[in-house]
Amino acid sequence: MPASPYQAVVSAPTFALGVRCSADEILAIDYLEPRAAMVADEAPESLLAKEAVRQLSAYLKDPRFAFGLPLAPAGTGFQRRVWAGIAAIPVGRTKSYGELAQSIGSVPRAVGNACGANPYPLVVPCHRVISAHGGLGGFARQRGGFLLDIKRWLLAHEGV
Repeated sequence: MPASPYQAVVSAPTFALGVRCSADEILAIDYLEPRAAMVADEAPESLLAKEAVRQLSAYLKDPRFAFGLPLAPAGTGFQRRVWAGIAAIPVGRTKSYGELAQSIGSVPRAVGNACGANPYPLVVPCHRVISAHGGLGGFARQRGGFLLDIKRWLLAHEGV
């Protein structure tokens, strides 16, 4: 059986989160299909992975939890501007792709592409970006399936 690419996996109510990290930085957080319980070989492999599990679990219990994880530098300058705009959206609120685009001097499609490239979901809460008419839009470069169900769950979890 191949080794897991994740240093930790966190089970959530309808999905799981795979955490990839170095000793010093979070490299990525991936949405995974649901898992009944974390198995021993998916337990945190480092102090940072353990801290990531603690913080992600805290958010899953209380959506107002403020993350403080060291994130590895990622993305283009434009993507980082979009992600900073996303990070500024308060818990329980949403912005449309167009509103976010206008705030950074861009266009909605480019913002959507940057949202889809976000390596740090939940920490950079791209689920708070929705379509112009209040619909969900896409999520993690998907227009349906279990990832869109995750977006629905996250927004409901935050009281949207």
